[in-house]
Amino acid sequence: MNTQLLSNWKFQYNDCPEAWYKGYDDSSWEGVTVPHDWSVHMPFSKEYSSGTGYLAGGIGWYRGSFYLPEELKGKKIFITFDGVYKNSQVWCNSYYLGKRPFGYATFRYDITEQAVFGDTPNVMAVRVDHKDISDSRWFTGSGITRKVTVTAEEPVYAEYNSIFFTTPEVSKEEASVKITSTIINEAAEAAEVTVKQTLGFQAKEALTVTSSLRLSPNEKKEITVEGLLSSPMLWSVNEPNLYKLTTEIKAQSITGTSSTQQNYESMVGIRSFRFTPDNGFYLNDEPLKLKGVCVHHDAGCLGAAVLPSVWLRRLEALKEMGCNSIRMSHNPHMPELYDFCDALGFLVMDEAFDEWESPKNKWWTGHNVYPPRHQGYAEDFPQWHEQDLTDLIKRDRNHPSIIMWSIGNEIDYPNDPYCHPLFTTMTGNNDKDKPSAEREYNPNKPNAERLSVIAANLTRIVKASDTTRPVTAAVAFPELSTFLGYIDSFDVVGYNYKEEWYKRDHGRFPEKPFLGSENSHSLSAWKAVRDCDYISGQYLWTGIDYLGEAHGWPVRGSYAGLLTTAGFKKTSFYRRKSFWQSEPTVYLTTARAAETEKEATTEWEWKEMFRSYNYLTEEKVEIRCYTNLSGIELFVNGKSQGRKAYDDSLGYIPFTIAFEAGELKAVGYSTDNETEEIAADVLLTNGAPCDISLTSWEPSAEILAFNKAYVEDILTFDGLILKQIEVTLLDGNGLPCLTDSSLLHVSLEGGKILGLENGNLADVREYTALERRAYNGKLLIYAALSEDNKGVLTVKGSSLKTRSITL
Repeated sequence: MNTQLLSNWKFQYNDCPEAWYKGYDDSSWEGVTVPHDWSVHMPFSKEYSSGTGYLAGGIGWYRGSFYLPEELKGKKIFITFDGVYKNSQVWCNSYYLGKRPFGYATFRYDITEQAVFGDTPNVMAVRVDHKDISDSRWFTGSGITRKVTVTAEEPVYAEYNSIFFTTPEVSKEEASVKITSTIINEAAEAAEVTVKQTLGFQAKEALTVTSSLRLSPNEKKEITVEGLLSSPMLWSVNEPNLYKLTTEIKAQSITGTSSTQQNYESMVGIRSFRFTPDNGFYLNDEPLKLKGVCVHHDAGCLGAAVLPSVWLRRLEALKEMGCNSIRMSHNPHMPELYDFCDALGFLVMDEAFDEWESPKNKWWTGHNVYPPRHQGYAEDFPQWHEQDLTDLIKRDRNHPSIIMWSIGNEIDYPNDPYCHPLFTTMTGNNDKDKPSAEREYNPNKPNAERLSVIAANLTRIVKASDTTRPVTAAVAFPELSTFLGYIDSFDVVGYNYKEEWYKRDHGRFPEKPFLGSENSHSLSAWKAVRDCDYISGQYLWTGIDYLGEAHGWPVRGSYAGLLTTAGFKKTSFYRRKSFWQSEPTVYLTTARAAETEKEATTEWEWKEMFRSYNYLTEEKVEIRCYTNLSGIELFVNGKSQGRKAYDDSLGYIPFTIAFEAGELKAVGYSTDNETEEIAADVLLTNGAPCDISLTSWEPSAEILAFNKAYVEDILTFDGLILKQIEVTLLDGNGLPCLTDSSLLHVSLEGGKILGLENGNLADVREYTALERRAYNGKLLIYAALSEDNKGVLTVKGSSLKTRSITL
């Protein structure tokens, strides 16, 4: 299979009705690289929707050209878009191919009849309509936000996404393998076809199965082959072993005048899993709590045009924290993210929709600030939901990481817009500012009983393409919807922020497995999972800060994450690490002590803590040590402040001290009365910033341990080398200044700066600027280099040493 990436395009913002025409003169258009998101290149403005991050939408056109060599004549030619947000229309050489409203769908067009070969270019034109910028509760981006590929295949080939690998029975001793494929003959003659499918592990052949069939012209048939694999290398979160599945299709015309061969490759895994009603989740017959986070698709200054290595850096951090599962909120994500989850050992809840046939409220002047707007996917759901859902399942169903399909998020959110006479007044998670009339039962609104009908239909659509994984949904209002049959069709039931109903509904539905599909960062929410065998796990809202769902200008995103939009770790990251990670953890954080007992009581869990030891002499300082050890001893400049045991009611070990500049040290012990040091952490008082540290991020050996070659293939597919440079401000002793916000100026010779991200969601400086303030003493720089190229990146600021790094 011959595949080329279509990266270089011409772009025009605003409508250009004649741009579909192949001969149109686009010489004045801007040259851009796809993936591309025009919204993040616009200024932030209060006139745009708070829901989508105060950034513009509009209409944009793209034109891209490519050449096909003469030897590809007679083959099938396809173009695949991994995602275009949204309402895309596509032309090839002036011929209209079709439209796709859903901005997160991966779709493919057959351009065999329109394609030209040799020295004549093929010209693609794409119109993107994102005028309705209040169409979401989070940032969506605008444009061709994911990669585009052109593929040439033989006339006898496998139908798109039809090769389906499953393992019906798995044990450490043996695994049964079942592979279904749909083979199509679009040659002029009938053909005898042999399909050979091989599983390979680390360059060694592990299993080969073969089948034969005869196909008439324009005929397609589904075939199924089965086999047994001895001593399989099982895929797990700690050992994500992957096999390469190679499908070889040889076709001989019935007259013997022609023959072709077509190959396909994909990575697959062998594992078993199950959700049980009483004992939670099992992977390869071993119990496992799902320690998950929800993620949105943007990356701060890159918007929705995220390159794979951005996700690799993020996943590396989440793995360090003890996270083992990802919820793809609330839509299909870029294909490379699922590849990384396979390679690194993350379990995945893959999610399809945030809206069904009725629109949700989208707050556009702040969070839940009236009036709402109703633009969104609901207007396309009736016509497109079956194709969009089916395409998601077929695209992703070979990923061993995926363990469940979610058909919707908070569709049963009260009065948004569904309601029911069983509740005269309903208040949802974020309804405190709703007018009372909006929270009362209204017979003219959609009846919540309708949700049960749609849920059953969507479950049926999923099962038509995959019966090997359970169907779930993120339930928002079980107080009502569980009495209306809403969860009846679900194999696994997910609750959003409804831990108080776990016990009751486990008793009401003893055959249903339950989990937390979306949860707060509270200690009580974690204990509800930790201390309850029948709850399979939780998914925190969120793992990473994201653009949109903003509470009001100038804040243009959500701070709900454990990582910032720059991928830097917050102090809450280490709190969660102490809950989830088994390796010894000790981490010091500080803040000014509460002035009153009432203040200390009301803010104890959500108080912002800092990685800093800089206060006024004798000022009262609160210390919180996040640890998974039984106890720690605290030292100030070598003097013991006492030893304390871990407090499970707090989730940390607290101290209050009078500030004394110098060294703050915590020493951890496996039990409170032991003397052997297990782990330690140190904080030092730092001076004013005067220097800059530049570090070009590279993935750790640990994160690449199992699938290094595969991960590197994903990273280098497009020939673009993305460097992520972490900037840290330092004092004269080389200590980080993690509360500083100096203005930094960035330049690059030999490459292109794609963006500067500090993680400060209240910073409304345009993302196109080459200067940005540090946030908590840090800044992230995205720099792009072409292959075999070197670049010199320079960062400078007032009263700071200028520093450079060769990339």
